[in-house]
Amino acid sequence: MPRESRPARPVSPSPLTPPDWLVRSLKPQSAPIPWAAVARASVAMALPLALGILAGQPSYGALASMGALSGVIGDTADAYRMRIFNIAVPQLFGALGVTLGSLVFGHGWVAVGAVTFVALVSGMMSTIGAVASVSGLLLLLNCVVGAGLPMPGEWWLAPVLMTGGGLLVLTLALLAWPLRSGVPERAAVAASYRSVAALLDAAGTDTYGDARTAVTTSLNQSYDLVLARRTRDHGRTPELVRLVAQLNALTPVIEAAPAADQAARHACVRLPPEVPAAVRALADAVERGETPNTDPAGTPARAAARIPEPQDHAARALDHAVLHAAETLADPDPLGVIETDDRLGRPAALRVRARRAARNVVLSGASWRYGLRLALCIGIAQALVSIIDVPRSYWVALTVTFVLKPDFGSVFSRAVLRALGTAAGLVVAAAVLAEVPHGWWDVPVMMLLAPLIPALTTRGYGYQTAAITPVILLLSDILNHQGLGLVVPRLVDSLIGCAITLVAGYLLWPESWGTRIGDRLADAVADTARYVECAFGADADPAARARMRRGLYRDLSVIRSEFQRALTEPPPTGTRAAAWWPLVVAVERILDATTAARVRIRHGAEPPKRDEVAEVARELRDLANRLRASVILEKGHVNFTTDTKDSVLEPLRQEVAAARAVASSKTA
Repeated sequence: MPRESRPARPVSPSPLTPPDWLVRSLKPQSAPIPWAAVARASVAMALPLALGILAGQPSYGALASMGALSGVIGDTADAYRMRIFNIAVPQLFGALGVTLGSLVFGHGWVAVGAVTFVALVSGMMSTIGAVASVSGLLLLLNCVVGAGLPMPGEWWLAPVLMTGGGLLVLTLALLAWPLRSGVPERAAVAASYRSVAALLDAAGTDTYGDARTAVTTSLNQSYDLVLARRTRDHGRTPELVRLVAQLNALTPVIEAAPAADQAARHACVRLPPEVPAAVRALADAVERGETPNTDPAGTPARAAARIPEPQDHAARALDHAVLHAAETLADPDPLGVIETDDRLGRPAALRVRARRAARNVVLSGASWRYGLRLALCIGIAQALVSIIDVPRSYWVALTVTFVLKPDFGSVFSRAVLRALGTAAGLVVAAAVLAEVPHGWWDVPVMMLLAPLIPALTTRGYGYQTAAITPVILLLSDILNHQGLGLVVPRLVDSLIGCAITLVAGYLLWPESWGTRIGDRLADAVADTARYVECAFGADADPAARARMRRGLYRDLSVIRSEFQRALTEPPPTGTRAAAWWPLVVAVERILDATTAARVRIRHGAEPPKRDEVAEVARELRDLANRLRASVILEKGHVNFTTDTKDSVLEPLRQEVAAARAVASSKTA
């Protein structure tokens, strides 16, 4: 008689199994290896060492390589003009930092006060923007190094050598500028066209949301690159004007995409594959700097694009948008196009934006909070070094600086990854310090280690730390000749720095995740309510509406990044992030539905009544108020009173109802 089967017992996780948040943090990110940056890192960090050894001053070469390391970390921009800002400007602040640090070296509590003040300034600078963030980072890092290491030569020699090393990276990065001027910008704009083509391919499928996120990311990058040049060259460089016009021409296509998605989902009207194929053809033309195929009269022809005749409102809107983009690319006078269709507005002058940034930093509570937070941790680290006689324990403050970097991710996960990455890097450093004699052997070793920094930086913070650690230790040993004696103290210093950050920079600042993320998400919902009113208002300006919509998608992109950081933190923060995630998606769908309704109205649908628009806006504002009132995600219900089953706003109302219904008991 067969034995009765019993249900299998659930397998309990092993106590050695790492938690989910740590697994997510350690998972390498999928990103291409920047081979050009890899080659520059190898040359820029090994060449100063070789020159120093050749001149009989290896310590000078080590200082220049330290400056080159700063340039390698900042070598992340594609456009050549952006490389100047990303590398050269931070080098100036780095030179100031090492000068200040070397002046207070060995002065005890004076050094503690000076480095703490620099940390306050550095933290406040980091809230301005990407270039200011890197500048503030180098200001503090070099100040910490100058205050913790004796610099060879006169006081001015170290900043000169370190700045020279950074400028070497910049020189190598700019070598191809005369031959490839404008190529990175064209490639970015072409990538935006291809991401839009992928979005059209995804219309009506479950991958539409991911494709929309990819479009937002690509557009952010393209606009950042192009507008960085436009501040100086707008109206004078035809190539730049054409790029701005080409980006602006994408806006109607993106606005029509949600309507095509709704048509595919609700009416089962799939988009012809010729439409995304036509957008990809435009992308190829942008990347080559050519004009798309035209008919003998010079007008983009439907036959050349192979786009079939549209059959409904969504297809008609997309048809007009794609043909408009083709006409823009084929226009021999892009200046006339951009002057009449400038959807983003011209950026303010650099001095105006700098003045605004300085005022915002001084008056911003968030700026002061982060500055004080960083200053407190650095002050504790420097005071600990002054009280306890640990030689060259500048590594404690360096660890605090890297862990508290605001745009690297979660503070908690960064502290854990910093410890793990340092431990992994010390294994490599121990082998190098034990087996490689100082001298000419340092050059090939540096040529092998330095390329790992840009190659692994794209994989994640822990991998970047593992790559940087042996490089810094090798350079430090050239300056101080401690050999294997550096390894264990540096691990202890890293653990001390991580502990200081977790206690003084994390636990003592009870800004809950719900407050930070909830408020930003509430602001996005309130802005969406204003966008709904603007989209269906009688006097709405198309350019203002487009700018508002782009701003909303950019804000939601930032919120997505905040959620990704929160997901790497331990419970309850990571659990709350996972529970709130559907609401972020719901807000994006509301924005899509609003745009789709606007497109349908523009192509023949009946506009909604004022009270219909007012009800949707009211529900969105009520949702925003509820988000601000509690860190717990609470279930809500819509209170629509008008019957709009046949209205153009019905899909929008359904998305608002879905957003209000989002709830999870996991947040309690």
